[in-house]
Amino acid sequence: MKQQWYGDTCRLGMVGGGQLGRMFIQSAISFDVHVHALDPDPNAPCKDIAHSFTVGSLHDFDTLYAFGCDKDVITVEIENVCIEALEKLENEGVRVFPQPRVLRIIRDKGIQKEFYKEHNIPTADFALYSHPSELIAAQVKIPFVQKLRTGGYDGRGVQLIRKETDFTKLFDAPSIVEQLIPFQKELSVIVARNEKGEIRTFPAVECEFHPEANLVEFLFCPADISIDIELAANELAQKVIQNIDMVGILAVELFLTSDGQLLVNEIAPRPHNSGHHTIECNITSQFEQHLRAVLGLPLGETDIIRAGAMINLLGAEGFEGPAIYEGMERAIAMPGVHPHLYGKSTTKPFRKMGHVTISGTDILDVKNTARRVNNLIVVKS
Repeated sequence: MKQQWYGDTCRLGMVGGGQLGRMFIQSAISFDVHVHALDPDPNAPCKDIAHSFTVGSLHDFDTLYAFGCDKDVITVEIENVCIEALEKLENEGVRVFPQPRVLRIIRDKGIQKEFYKEHNIPTADFALYSHPSELIAAQVKIPFVQKLRTGGYDGRGVQLIRKETDFTKLFDAPSIVEQLIPFQKELSVIVARNEKGEIRTFPAVECEFHPEANLVEFLFCPADISIDIELAANELAQKVIQNIDMVGILAVELFLTSDGQLLVNEIAPRPHNSGHHTIECNITSQFEQHLRAVLGLPLGETDIIRAGAMINLLGAEGFEGPAIYEGMERAIAMPGVHPHLYGKSTTKPFRKMGHVTISGTDILDVKNTARRVNNLIVVKS
């Protein structure tokens, strides 16, 4: 007989207690699913709303294994965790989604790129280097992008090299190098898959990145692309999650090139910044969909209810200390503005402190409001 998925009869563990875990728990509460969180930060965003909260390292084998021993299902909100502990738990009967073997592929961007190549998934040409001296000796054509193979997160671990004097910025660690892609747009498709193999994709979104922080500044949905490109992006996202044989939710970040081709840039095996708008703008949010997927439930509909935009609330440069959200009251007086603050009491430059969704019936009006809100709210101390 299948175990009940609600209440405390199914113990669901979340490895990581940041803002993604917080929004996941907010969806889980509506299903009466009890989520138990592990995070090294005693003041992590999940601490007050998790059914139980454990302070501990995500990288220590014993800590993560002990946390998972009494859980029925475990999921993650970040890839950089002790995979060996998750593998042992999986071998002992704990259901771990995304599966540890999937995390091994995705955590290392070099292995991730080799996976695309092996499965004929279009991606930018790349080369692997273990040390910057190898890269310099190879006389790689400038400009290029260098990415750390492991450890990069939220825009960190990516370096754009435009001229030889930029070589002083090269990462002194194993990395991948790609030629700079001439793209029209950066897109993202969120796709989910459950244990039965049911797959649902969310409509593609268009992303604009912060020029300094190298993370999403604006997100717009629906994306300004043709129906053919929309269908191709959805099919490509489905191909990726099927070939990697993953259970859970997967963000597939794409380049739409100047000649109309779609290339997979990176993937993330968890709820993602590019899916935050789904809370207000789609029938099912990415967080509820992830919950449904990892618990083996039917997946929800993903249709757009309202056009949407999302802006990240980043800590302003030059400020570090207790957070103050200047301009917030004026922003929420505008129609369709929905704030999501992450419960981080302290701000610092470019730290993700929250996001704001703007929803409406017309995408052009939504975009205009989003840019006004972005100029209005400043996170200071």
